[in-house]
Amino acid sequence: MNKIANCRMRCVLLVALFAVQSVWADVPTFTIEIRGHLFYPAQLVVPANTKIKLIVINQDPTPEEFESYELNREKVIMGGAKATIFIGPLKPGDYPFFGEFNPKTAQGLIRVEN
Repeated sequence: MNKIANCRMRCVLLVALFAVQSVWADVPTFTIEIRGHLFYPAQLVVPANTKIKLIVINQDPTPEEFESYELNREKVIMGGAKATIFIGPLKPGDYPFFGEFNPKTAQGLIRVEN
C-alpha cells in the first residue's frame, strides 16, 4: 500500500471513530454492580424505544458472565473489572438477565417502560 492510500485509510478510520463516539455520547447510561454473586440493583427501569449503555461492574474477585436470552447478550466480566453493554432500543416489557457462573443467586430484570 502506498503512502497516500495508507493516509486515506487512516483518515477514514479516524472520521469513523469520531462519528461512533458522537453517536454514543448521548446514550442514557445505567450501572449494575455484582457483589457477593448478586446484581445491584436487581431491577433497572429504562425508557422504551431508546438505546442504552449498561455498565456492569464486578466487585467480586471471581469472574461472572452477564447473560440474557431476551436481550441477546452475554459478556464475561472478570473479577474487579467492568464491562460496557449496549442494548436496545427495546419495546416495553421485562427482560430478565442472570450470571451464568452463579445462576441461582445472580439474577436481575430490566423493565422497559414508556
